[in-house]
Amino acid sequence: MIRSLFIAAATVGWVLAVISHPLAAPQGRTPVAGHEGVAFATSDNCLACHNGLIASDGEDVSIGVSWRASMMANSSRDPYWQASVRRETIDHKTHGDAIQDECAICHMPMARATAHANGGRGQVFALAPGGRGDSDEHKLAADGVSCTLCHQIGPDKLGTRESFVGGFTLTARSTDGLRMFGPYEVEKGLMRTMRSVTDFSPTKAEHLRQSDLCATCHTLYTEAFGPNGEVIGSLPEQMPYLEWKHSAFARETGSTGKTCQSCHMPDKESTPIASVLGETRERLARHTFIGGNFFMLRMLNRFRAALGVIAPAPELDAAARATLKQLESETASVEIARADVVDGRLNTEVVVRNQTGHKLPTGYPSRRVWVHLVVRDAAGAIVFESGAVDAAGRISGNDNDADAKRFETHYDEIRTADQVQIYESIIAGRDGAVTTGLRRRWSPRSSPGEVAPRPTSTTSAMSPAPTTWCGRRSRRSAPWTS
Repeated sequence: MIRSLFIAAATVGWVLAVISHPLAAPQGRTPVAGHEGVAFATSDNCLACHNGLIASDGEDVSIGVSWRASMMANSSRDPYWQASVRRETIDHKTHGDAIQDECAICHMPMARATAHANGGRGQVFALAPGGRGDSDEHKLAADGVSCTLCHQIGPDKLGTRESFVGGFTLTARSTDGLRMFGPYEVEKGLMRTMRSVTDFSPTKAEHLRQSDLCATCHTLYTEAFGPNGEVIGSLPEQMPYLEWKHSAFARETGSTGKTCQSCHMPDKESTPIASVLGETRERLARHTFIGGNFFMLRMLNRFRAALGVIAPAPELDAAARATLKQLESETASVEIARADVVDGRLNTEVVVRNQTGHKLPTGYPSRRVWVHLVVRDAAGAIVFESGAVDAAGRISGNDNDADAKRFETHYDEIRTADQVQIYESIIAGRDGAVTTGLRRRWSPRSSPGEVAPRPTSTTSAMSPAPTTWCGRRSRRSAPWTS
């Protein structure tokens, strides 16, 4: 009884803190199947109770603060993504509306789902943040991959081909309102309070801790078009989830197994999950979503006004630094396995081991990992260098940086400074020419000597670790005088 009275008293303050109820889809045309009755709330509705979270050791693990400086929160603001969508719509004008709709699935998911609930299509450029729009649709688009999107995805079909390319299922409204999935049971009094204030009912579900949830937007097959706009194939654009499925991370169980969340949402033990009447839980998944894109986080910070960025500058700076730290310490290891001088030449064997649960690099095919090796003499002067980067960001010796129609091959042995070991995806069009247009290609083109997991991959990248063969071993040979 005392507990119930306490909850009732606390509710008054909570109601004042929460901004609005979920934004339901407007009435109109027939909803697209699977999107009937969807409703979302923007993240500011959640921050009032899920910020101000301090762990027992003093670490601030506030969910809202961590999330709003992530690429998930800024998915719709990403200027590289916007430019890529624009390029594809220019290349394929007859498919422009369909391309915007498909690309909005995972970068503007709430606005797109709401449009489908009203029988419409997703729009990228009309709803891009940084403009003057202030409608509900603009707000949902600007919120990116937000709280009430991920936490309303149900377990149906997760991990199957049907769930890929944003094929997640949003749960229908129940008699208790809209279900909000989470990893813990919530006391009934608190459930009633949350329902009365937000129209959401917390529901325990295990699938939020599983990689299958992430697979819905991190497994993308893209249709390629011919010169007359005809579909000529379906190609694997981004495959982090399937790469993980073939790694030891997915095969191991218990404390040794790792899901996507293990690395990108690492747990914090003994932490409350809400600042209002929140109980201390066994663990909380940090909502940092750290990946590898420190460059884009810095770009968002630099052009924050033009891109409509909400996260404070110090938070984006901290997220970029945390991303760099992960890249430097938890992504790959580099070892000089052997170095000796034979007949006046220094021979070295370099071993690079991928420490991630997917290929390196992975995701969108514009990313590179390369080896930069410098050899100095006793006086410190450089006598050999491979993989240097100039002030414009070009890699010395990389054929693709010198000529967009060419690409740098892979090497088992590097003997000259104009050779460099690069791991990247190279896309070829139907005519076999190198292209950066996703929908122009017929098949990805592999560089000779690529490292691939089983089954054979179509990208030039290091396979996940720790697999039977988890890295890339190459030799360097250079003239040497002591």
